[in-house]
Amino acid sequence: MSLLDSIQVVGETTPVAGLFLGGLIGTALVVWGLAWLVRYLRADAELRCSMRQEVHIRRGWKRLARMAGLSVTDRTPTFLASLSSEGNQEPKPRVLVPKISTSPDAFGVNVTVKALPKAGLEEFQRAAPYLADAWGCTRLSVRQKAPGTLLLRAVRRDPLISPTFHTPSGQAPDEVSVWGLGLDEYAEAVSIPLANVPGVAVAGLPGFGKTSLINRLICDLAPSSAVQFAVADGKVSEADEGDYADLQQRLFAFAGDDLADANALFRRLVELRRQRSAAIRSVLGVKNLWHKGPVASWPLTVLIIDEAQTYFRDHKGSDRRTKDLAALAAENARLVEDLVKKGRSVGMLVIVATQKATGDAIPTFIRDVCPVGLSFAQKTAEASVAALGEDIRNWPDANPVSLQDPRYVGVAVMAVQGREGFSRIRTPYVDDADAARIAVETAHLTKDPTELLTRATALSLNKPLGNAA
Repeated sequence: MSLLDSIQVVGETTPVAGLFLGGLIGTALVVWGLAWLVRYLRADAELRCSMRQEVHIRRGWKRLARMAGLSVTDRTPTFLASLSSEGNQEPKPRVLVPKISTSPDAFGVNVTVKALPKAGLEEFQRAAPYLADAWGCTRLSVRQKAPGTLLLRAVRRDPLISPTFHTPSGQAPDEVSVWGLGLDEYAEAVSIPLANVPGVAVAGLPGFGKTSLINRLICDLAPSSAVQFAVADGKVSEADEGDYADLQQRLFAFAGDDLADANALFRRLVELRRQRSAAIRSVLGVKNLWHKGPVASWPLTVLIIDEAQTYFRDHKGSDRRTKDLAALAAENARLVEDLVKKGRSVGMLVIVATQKATGDAIPTFIRDVCPVGLSFAQKTAEASVAALGEDIRNWPDANPVSLQDPRYVGVAVMAVQGREGFSRIRTPYVDDADAARIAVETAHLTKDPTELLTRATALSLNKPLGNAA
């Protein structure tokens, strides 16, 4: 029974019972009011704004719902109304408004709606622009939460232009198969499932967030012994230079901009992939690692190739040096293709990052088999298509070309599984000092996956470890 119904009942009861019930209702209102006031006083400035917005939404909902065409006329009388009707006079039809419940946060209000016939998902989606205007929202999304229940996300403050920061906890994650990205344009958390994902392609202009995105992945997964990292960074020559210098203690291998060094690293990982493919049934008892999940003895091995164009660019010229570089680049592409196309089931993940994900930077036979693609700001529509596919042309509001404003540093675009179109995501910044702290704290977990495989294979065959230890 709602509060309004209770008040109506009070008027129909005996004076003593009415006073008693009225007192209970009054007490409940006072307790609710005090609880709300305590929450309001303890909240920060942004949450207080959202709490005031919540009051505005609830107070004007019934009137607004009728104005927006979200009410339903019920001409069937209730049982009590049919009993109280006089003669042949039909009871007046009732106007029903979907019931709502609300929950505020720092960015806005979540509104849960109980749908009615002819006031369901489609009707609320059509009315979303009017509701957003009436509630003073930057944007409003409508989706089905459960059968018969809708969730309206009313965003008061645009999360895309509000920089966020991530401080790694240093605790091992519950799942190493989840990459937390950040908040979407409705301030809802977005993550990438890494299970059975062989490759991720990341593109975007320099300084717009690619490296910080990858740093967060390393920092969040570094406390787990079930993950090992290797990096090929085409911007620098040595591991103590550039963006990954603070994390080098947590990397089991590193290659700089020398194509031969990168080639040696890629060869090493391809050989690991082959050895894993041959040993996975005898060691793990399955043909796909993800049927069990990574463990310390068989970790998820992540290869990060930053500034990928350094390693794959076609070198044109007739001199000996240029021909050698062209041969190395072609073989690098072939080796990375092997990892992306064949490494999924044995727990190998390749993350390829570049500024412009066109075919000359990331060969299409690598880029197009990466099931996950993200792009930060781009200068041209062609660069957006290269990173995200042709379908991005059908979603101009989400095109990375619109993210060149400095306010959008750290904002990426991707197709999120289970959602229509493309989503814009605010990725948080990870401070270099936090990255260095995590690397120091977790350095003891750094192991060479090849040595781990040799040990695991020897144990599975009950052979003495010998030099494998």
